[in-house]
Amino acid sequence: MSTKSFEIQPIADELNTRARGHLIGRLPWLRSELHNTQRSTPKLFTSLTTHPTWAFHHGGRPELQFNIGFEEVDDRQFLRHGVAFSFELSKSLRNLDVLVPKVRLFNDYMRLYPERYADMRMWHYREGPRSDDYPPCPISPDFVSPGPFVFLGKRQPLDSFEYEVILTDFDRLLEIYTYVESGGREASPATSNTIGFQFQAGCTDRAPATTASLAARELNITLKHNELQAALCKRLIAKYGEDNVADEHSNGAGGEIDVILRKSSNEYWYYEIKTAWSPRECIRQALGQILEYSYWPGANEPSRLIICGENPLDYEGRQYIEKLKSKFQLPILYEAIPL
Repeated sequence: MSTKSFEIQPIADELNTRARGHLIGRLPWLRSELHNTQRSTPKLFTSLTTHPTWAFHHGGRPELQFNIGFEEVDDRQFLRHGVAFSFELSKSLRNLDVLVPKVRLFNDYMRLYPERYADMRMWHYREGPRSDDYPPCPISPDFVSPGPFVFLGKRQPLDSFEYEVILTDFDRLLEIYTYVESGGREASPATSNTIGFQFQAGCTDRAPATTASLAARELNITLKHNELQAALCKRLIAKYGEDNVADEHSNGAGGEIDVILRKSSNEYWYYEIKTAWSPRECIRQALGQILEYSYWPGANEPSRLIICGENPLDYEGRQYIEKLKSKFQLPILYEAIPL
C-alpha cells in the first residue's frame, strides 16, 4: 500500500470539523491568549500549514506544533499524530533562537511529569532515515540545530486510523503545549481535564515482570516503580479494602499521586514512590514533588505525606524525618516497601 492513495488535506479538514467537540478546538483562542495576538482563523490546520504528506497547526512553525503526517515503518504505512519541533530553517523560521527556550521548557516538563505521556513514543529524523521509537524524554541539545525533526506522539495504521484517538491525544497534549508556549505556566482549567479532586478507587493491574532479566528488574526504573507500586497497593488493600485505595490519582491541581489511601470521607494519605536504592536519595527525589502535589493552589490537601522506597531508613534518616515533622510541622513519614 502506498501513501499516494491517501492525502493529508481531507484528514486535516475532518479533524478541523471534529475538533469543535474537543478541548483542542480551543487552540486558536488559546494561541491568541498566550501570544497576545489576534485570532486569524478558527481552524487547527489551514492551507498554509497543510502539505501533501504532513500538516501542522496554523501558526505552529515557531512553536511546539501539533502535527500529523504519513510514516513508513517496516514497509507499513501509518498516520502519525502528536506534537513536534521542526528545526528546519525556512522563510518563517530564519534561525532557531525562538525555539531554544521552548525546547528547554519541553525538557523541564518531561522531567516534572515523566509519566503523563508514557503511552506515547518519540522519534526523530536527522540526516538520514527515521530513528527507532524511544520513550518520551528530554530533547538532546545535539538536535537543536538546523535540520532535525523531533516528534512525540503515536501512529495508527493508515488504512484504519480513528479520528477520535487523534483528537483525544491532542486534548492531552494541550498541557505540554501550554507549558511550553506560556513560558512555564500550567494549563488552566479551560484547557485541561482537571476538574478538582474527586476520589475514585482503583489500582492498575500490573503483571509481574517475570520475563525480564534480573538486571532489567533491578535497574529499569519503570519496572521497579511498577513493582513497588503494585506491592504497596496490595498491602493497603489488604488492610483498608479496595474501595479506599487508588493509584495514579489526580490531586485536583494537575498532579498525579502514585498511591492515595482514603482514611475517611475527607481524610487522605498520599504516597510517593521512588526507586533509588538509598532511602536518603528517595527522600531527596520525592520531597519537593510530594509537597507540590499536597499544597499547590487547588490541590486536595492530605493529612499525611508518605515517601516510599524499597529499603528502610537508617538512624540518621529517621532523625531527618523527625526534624522535618517538628521544625516545619510537616505530616511526613517514610515507609519501606520490601519486595
